Amino acid sequence: MVQRREFLIATGAASLAGWSLHAHAQMVDTLKVICGFPPGGTTDAVSRRVADKLRGNYARNAMVENKPGAGGRLGVEELRRSPADGSAILLTPAGMITLYPHIYRSLSYGPGDVTPVSIGGRIEFGFGVGPAVPESVKDLKGFLAWAKANPANANYGSPGAGSPPHFLAALLAKDSGVDLRHVPYRGSAPGITDLPGGQVTAFSSPVGDYLQHVKAGKLRLLATSGAARSPFAPDVPTYAEQGFKDLVMGEWYGFFMPAGTPAATVASAAQAIANAVRSADVVEAFAQLGVEAAANTPAELAAAVKAEHEAWGPIVKKVGFTPEA
Repeated sequence: MVQRREFLIATGAASLAGWSLHAHAQMVDTLKVICGFPPGGTTDAVSRRVADKLRGNYARNAMVENKPGAGGRLGVEELRRSPADGSAILLTPAGMITLYPHIYRSLSYGPGDVTPVSIGGRIEFGFGVGPAVPESVKDLKGFLAWAKANPANANYGSPGAGSPPHFLAALLAKDSGVDLRHVPYRGSAPGITDLPGGQVTAFSSPVGDYLQHVKAGKLRLLATSGAARSPFAPDVPTYAEQGFKDLVMGEWYGFFMPAGTPAATVASAAQAIANAVRSADVVEAFAQLGVEAAANTPAELAAAVKAEHEAWGPIVKKVGFTPEA
C-alpha cells in the first residue's frame, strides 16, 4: 500500500515542475481553512503556514478554523456544510478521506463528497516513549520486551481511534504478538503533552510532533515508518530495520474543497497552494515540523485518493478494527 502511495505522490511532485495553470478566478474575499485537529499539532501548523501564504494571493483574508474531534472527521463534515464557492478549504491527513470510509459505519461522507485540490506535504510516523519507560529501553525490541513484562503499563496513544498512526501501532502489536492497549486522543497535541508526564506510556504520531521534545530530552523516538530513515530523525531506525518489514507507512496532507466547487476555482486554489509550498520560507518551516513540502494537481490528488482508498481495505481487515459508531 505504502509503496503505491509514495509512487503516486512522487509522480505528482515531479510533474508539478512543468505544470502551469492559467485559471484566473476572482479573488475570494475571506477564505476559511478548516483543520480537524486542535491548535498546537502538526496539521494545525501546516494549515496556518499555508493560510498565511494564501492571504493576499488566493483570498483577501484567510483564517484557520479548528474543528477537533472524532479523529479529524469533524473537519470533513464542516467542509461538507460549507458553500462550494471557493471560500472554504480543508487541510487534512489523507486517512480522513481514504481510510475512514472503511471503518466508520455512520460516516457522513465518502471520497466523492469532497473535491481534491492539491497535497501540501508528506509525513512519516514515529513511535515515541516518555519517562514511564525505563531509559534502558532504546529500541522497539526493548520496548516490546518491557511491555510484555509490564502489561499494566503496556499502552500507547494516537491522534484518534482508526487514524493511520493508530493502525501502524496496532499492526506492531499484532505482528509482535505483544498486547498493547490503545489510548485514543483528540489529535496529536494533547497526547504528546501527556507523554512526558507519564499519563500515557508510548505514542504513535507524525515524526514532527516529537522533534522539539526529543531535542529537549523529554521524549525518545524509537522508530520511524518510512522506507528509509527520516531526514528529520536520521539517527532513529525504521520499523523495517528493526524487523518489521511490512510496517512501512507514510501519509500526505491534502487540501480539499466542497463537492461541486467550480473547476476554475479549484485550479486557482491549487496553483496558489503550489506557489505557497514551493516558497523557501514554507519549505523551511515545514522541515521544522517534520513535513516535506509538496504539491500536485487536482487530477493527481484524485488518483492518489482512489488508490489509497482501495489499498486500506486489506489492512483494516487484518487489524480487525471495529469502531464504536
